[in-house]
This record gives sequence, C-alpha cells and structure tokens, in this order.
Amino acid sequence: MTPSGTNSAAGEAHDVSWNAAWELLLPAASAPARQRGRALQSALREAVRSGRLVAGTRLPASRELAADLGVSRGLVTEAYEQLTAEGYLRSGRGAGTWVGDAARAAVPGTARDLAPRAPGARVDFRPGTPDLSLFPRGAWAAAHKSVLARLPHRALGYPDPRGLPELRTALAALLTRRRGVVADPECLVVCSGVAQAMTLLGFVLHGHGLRTVGAEDPGSPEHGSLFAAAGLGLTALPLDDEGLATGPLYRSGVRAVATTPAHQFPTGIAYSAARRAELLDWARAVDGLVIEDDYDGDFRYDRAPVGALQGLDPERVAYSGSVSKSLAPGLRLGWLLVPARLVEDVVERKRTMDLGNPALDQALLADFIERGGYDRQLRRCQRAYRERRDALVGALAEHFPGTEVSGIAAGLHIIARVPERYGPQARFLERVEGAGVAVRPLADYYGPVDTGYDRYDGGCGGVRLVLGYAHLAPSDIARGVGLMARAARA
Repeated sequence: MTPSGTNSAAGEAHDVSWNAAWELLLPAASAPARQRGRALQSALREAVRSGRLVAGTRLPASRELAADLGVSRGLVTEAYEQLTAEGYLRSGRGAGTWVGDAARAAVPGTARDLAPRAPGARVDFRPGTPDLSLFPRGAWAAAHKSVLARLPHRALGYPDPRGLPELRTALAALLTRRRGVVADPECLVVCSGVAQAMTLLGFVLHGHGLRTVGAEDPGSPEHGSLFAAAGLGLTALPLDDEGLATGPLYRSGVRAVATTPAHQFPTGIAYSAARRAELLDWARAVDGLVIEDDYDGDFRYDRAPVGALQGLDPERVAYSGSVSKSLAPGLRLGWLLVPARLVEDVVERKRTMDLGNPALDQALLADFIERGGYDRQLRRCQRAYRERRDALVGALAEHFPGTEVSGIAAGLHIIARVPERYGPQARFLERVEGAGVAVRPLADYYGPVDTGYDRYDGGCGGVRLVLGYAHLAPSDIARGVGLMARAARA
C-alpha cells in the first residue's frame, strides 16, 4: 500500500513530507473500530506537531486516503474537519486540504527539574532542608488507605477555602498543646506552606492600604519576594542580641513586620522575653501586626521550646507554620492563624487564589495528627536532628579549632564563625566550593541595601557560615567538614 494523491502542485518537497508522515497513520487504521476515528485524528495532529508534516503540505483527498488506509471515508472526512477547526489544517472548496500555515513543529522535549539543588556538590550544607528519608512512608500509606476508604463522596467536592473542618480542629488542638498559641479553628486557614501564608497576608495588608512591610535583617530571603508579589516593599530592620531592635522599628514607620522569634533565621537567637513584650507594645502603639513565621519551633534540643509569640496577643500576631520541616516540604501543607478582624479577607483571598487545598491531603493529615502519628514523627526527627547537630559541632571543633557556634540549640542549622586564620571569607568560600562542598555565608541573608544601622554579625571577624545539618547523616557531616578543612588549608 502506498500513499496516493501527493504529487500535485504542492511540489516534490511536499511529497517527501507526506511520505515521511505516512507511517504515523498506519497504526490508527488498525485500532479498534470504536477508537479508529480518534486514533486517526491524534496521528495526524502529532504528524503536524512533530514537523513530519510541514506547513503547506497537501494531503490526499479523503476518498483516496480512506481507500489506502482501509477505513471509511467518513472517518477521514471527520478527521480533516476536526483538525481544520483546530487550526492544524486548512481547506477550501475545490482546493483540497493542506497543512495550515500557522502550524509549527513543536517537538516534545524532556521536562526539566528546577528543584533547588547544588549541582555537583559532594556534600551540601545549605540550610532549610529536612531529612526526607525520615518521612513515615508506612504510616502515611496506611493512613491514606484508611482515610480514602471512609471519606464521604461529598468531601471530594470543592472544599471550604479555609480547609477541612476536621483538619482545622486537629491543628488548633495541636498548636495549642505544642506551641502555646490561642487557636480558634474559625481563625485558622490551611494553606500551601508558609510561603502561601505570607503571600495571602501580603495581599490582605495591601488591600488595607499598607505598602511596606518590615523584616529582620539578616532574615529569610524569601520574605521579600513573597511580599513583593503582593505589591509590598520591604524595609530591612536590624537585630541585636535580644531580637529585632525596636528603636529602628518605631522610626521605620511600618505597621507590619515579619519575624521569626522562636528561632531567628538565620542567626539562631531566640527573642528574649523583654523583646517579645516590646514588640507587642509596638504593635499596639501603631495599630500594627506582627507576622510570626514559626518555621521550626518544635525543634529545641536543650530544653522545652519557647511558646509562640501569638499566644501573648492573638489580635496583634498572625501566626504561620507548616509540615515542611517535620514531614516534607513537597506536601505543601501549612497553616495561617490570623486575628479575627482579618479572617474574612484572608479567606476570600485564599478562595480566589486556588479554591482551597486538596481535600484528600487535608483529611490524611488530620487523621495522622489525631492518631498520634505526627507527635511520633516529631520525636523521631528531634532525636535524629539533635544527633546531627552534635556531630556537626564536634566535627567543626576537630577540624577547625577555635570555631564558635552561636544561637540556641534548636532547628536545622547553626551559625559557625570559623577563625580568621582560615580566611579571608571570599577565598575560603572559593576553595570550599572547589572541593565540592556547598555552604552559605551569613552575608547572603542580609538585605541588598545597607540600612545605615549596625548589622548583627554574631561576633566580629572570621568566616561566618550558616550550616544546615538535618538532611545529612553524621558520616556525611564528618566527611563534609573534613573536605572543607583540607580545602581551607590547601
């Protein structure tokens, strides 16, 4: 069987194009009868998309193509009409059917993975990532099966944008018990991690007339971009040994400020009791809002964690957290607890943003919390991360004598000030990177503009590094610090 009707005025080049695409149609002709028409349309569409049929190629008459393929003329006619309607083909009375001029080859490629990783790093000490191997796959799978079996059909419809009532109730009880917050389930919104919580608040604050938000300097580099997406500028505010300095905060004129009071990121300090009280006094004085990012508040290794700031004044603090450090960031599950006066606006923004988080994921997390699985996971992570922090501190003492570790014994990272003899910092970082070790200096977490204030540096001189350890086994930690030491001494 050979393709017919291709040696027309379209020319020899078009004949070649049609012959090259001919074999793509043959499987469609042998498809089951009920699927044959759709298969023929799909094969023709793919031939155009892939460039096997180029723009300007004339196709055989429907009668001829049907005879060659051994299918009904009606199937071919329907395929031509469908692809003409979609813009892949063009036709005119008495002029035949051609590949449309608007059609362009679009060869499918391999999807890229843009997840944040350090390419080529032998050991990656960059902070922020938990140990994903600790994810409780067995317990999670069992909960998934159990929840799916008993979940009512109605729960798979569009959810309450605030989140499933059972998850909000479970989270309110958990956060009250573990973090000391004042948690009304009606003021709690389930969201896609702290990132979405910040964005939601940014839009709401912008709607209330604010155009600038204050932020700790140094601080999380994500806060600036998240608030910028909501049309808000960022005012960098300095720290001291007790937390956010309130003098510059008053002088800044901002009425909202993003903070990490339980374990400041990245310096690792915990706000003093006096500074927490001063921060709330500021909020009351300016009719302002403190935004509390409690990103790793459950992980304290030398004592019980300090309670959340929100518990002291729930009408002046918006509290956010997630399961990104305790379970996995890929789950994209978090929460935002807001003052009652902001609830309606936050919920409406959440509704217009995505209509709410996936219902099945929410039901699964609620079940995991209620059955004690989440508490068990936290205990498991605390044991592992304490061991890894001790391993990192010990390795630094062995390979970099005189290194000072600042901040409280908490979280998933430390601040290490390596003695000046291993510097200067730029050369140290270049050598370490050349050895295949990924690290971040504390300087990376300062705002891009010098505010004119004295910047908190956790101690003068030396090479100041922010080292993450939670995602590394103790053996990898020892190997990574050893590689750093050999590179620094080279």
